[in-house]
Amino acid sequence: MRFAFGSMATYTLRAAVRLKVIDLIGDRRRPYSEVAADAGTDPRTTNRLLRALTSLGLLTEHTPGTFSVTSTGALLDSRHPHSLAHFMQAFTEPSMMRGWEKLDDSVRTGETAFDALFGTDFFSYLSRHPEQSRDFNAAMSQATAATAAALPHAYDFGRYTSITDVGGGNGTLLARILDAHPGLTGTVYDSADGLAEAPRTLEQHKLTDRCSLITGDFFRSVPEGSQLYLMKSILHDWPDDRAVTILTRCREVLPPGGRVLIVEPVLPEVADTAAGGPYLSDLNMLVNVGGLERTRQDFEELCLRAGLTVASVTALPKAPPFSVIEATAAR
Repeated sequence: MRFAFGSMATYTLRAAVRLKVIDLIGDRRRPYSEVAADAGTDPRTTNRLLRALTSLGLLTEHTPGTFSVTSTGALLDSRHPHSLAHFMQAFTEPSMMRGWEKLDDSVRTGETAFDALFGTDFFSYLSRHPEQSRDFNAAMSQATAATAAALPHAYDFGRYTSITDVGGGNGTLLARILDAHPGLTGTVYDSADGLAEAPRTLEQHKLTDRCSLITGDFFRSVPEGSQLYLMKSILHDWPDDRAVTILTRCREVLPPGGRVLIVEPVLPEVADTAAGGPYLSDLNMLVNVGGLERTRQDFEELCLRAGLTVASVTALPKAPPFSVIEATAAR
């Protein structure tokens, strides 16, 4: 029953984000009538929504009709430092959810449901829908927050002087690495859409003199000149042949002693109940973008095909389920 009602809970949270009811309650106790007045919604149905959010652990109802936000619910407040509001909105976007309706077809055929439904691939679709593209980029930034806090202290970046974040989006991850390692200079490399918010990130971190932005296509080339090439949540978006192409482009510009760092979930060889998230992400890759989550052996095989060798795999306990896969040039 809990699983059967799961999608209803998902859309309840989507409505809360779109109506900004968590933002409107904030850090106070507020009656539903005030929330409804500020949100421009019907009072009675607003009360019903808030009570449903209470049942999901996002609000507390103190007296009939008066609510406050729990610590979990606060993560849907757009002002929270660790907000997941954009992430929630992007991943419950109807265009993305429609692919899940065809999961059985994707399992049957091995084909990506999104492409069949919309006549184009997911990233081309985003480029034609700027508002959704902005939401998706903001969601990726929010999803990177925990990794951005953990990674700078989980790898010895101090051995190097230069790093390129391949597919680095708005620069959130690289900015945190450069903040923690003043001896590093950096480059964020992505498409024009991906880099749209990067200038603001660099300005906020006062990194405009230590970090450059380069627009390009990582299937065609990767800029040379760095000792480290970093990719977070890039390879899982693509099937094996395309992932090998990206890694090969990195290998082509890798200097002697250079490293490729892949930051992604690494699936255990035997599935277990403690790793539910990556397996659902794996199915999301199937239905929406055509990629997949991988085991260590899978990454080793990809790297070998690209002329690289996996030197180490290090879990990030403060940013589960991510690990750092360090690859060197194959001998």
